[in-house]
Amino acid sequence: MTMEKKRTTIILFSGDYDKAMAAYIIANGAAAYDHEVTIFHTFWGLNALRKDEPIELKKGFLEKMFAKMMPRGADKMGLSKMNFAGMGPKMIKNVIKKHNAMTLPQLIEMAQEQDIKLVACTMTMDLLGLQQEELLDNIEYAGVAAYLADAQEGNVNLFI
Repeated sequence: MTMEKKRTTIILFSGDYDKAMAAYIIANGAAAYDHEVTIFHTFWGLNALRKDEPIELKKGFLEKMFAKMMPRGADKMGLSKMNFAGMGPKMIKNVIKKHNAMTLPQLIEMAQEQDIKLVACTMTMDLLGLQQEELLDNIEYAGVAAYLADAQEGNVNLFI
C-alpha cells in the first residue's frame, strides 16, 4: 500500500519576525512529518529571504527607498507586537537563546536542508524593486499560478 505524500503550503505575507518564525516552525515540523512543503514569500514576507549584506545594484529612486526602508535579512525583522523601537526583537532573541531554541535564520537554514521549497513572488519583487541577487541562494522564483498549483494539492494551506 503506497501512502500518498501530504502537502503543506504556506503564504508568508508578514514581515514580522515572530510571524515568520511561526511559519518556519510549522514548515519544518510538517517536513519532519514527511510533508512536501512550500513557503510562498510575498510582500513583506520577502524580507525573510533577503541577504544580510548590501548588494550594489542599479535601481530607480523608489526602488532605492524601498530597499532602505525594508529590513535586510531575517535577523533584522521587527516584531508584530511590542517591537519597542527594536528592543522587542532583542528581548525575544535573548529568550530564544536562553531556551536553546532556533533563531529565524537557523529555521530558514533548516528548511533549506529539509528541501522545503522556498519561493519568492516575482510580481512583488517587481513592485518592490527587489532583484534575485539580493535574495538567498537556492530559492525558487514564481508567481501566483505556481503557488496555486501547489496549494490545490495541499492538505494544509496557511496564510501568515
